[in-house]
Amino acid sequence: MADLCDGDGANRLATKIQEFWRKRGFDVDVEMKEEGFVSTMRSARTDLRSNMVNGMPTRCVAEAG
Repeated sequence: MADLCDGDGANRLATKIQEFWRKRGFDVDVEMKEEGFVSTMRSARTDLRSNMVNGMPTRCVAEAG
């Protein structure tokens, strides 16, 4: 199983999310945020932040300009 919490995995996941929604006509911004070492995970973590609300995109590609 691929680790989606490290930098490479988070980048792959961000790309998949953006491509998924772009194919459906939506523009989604996804940013990676380095969180550093997390003791409960015993590793560093990279989080994703997006402009989606409740997992749904907020604007169509035509609106993004």
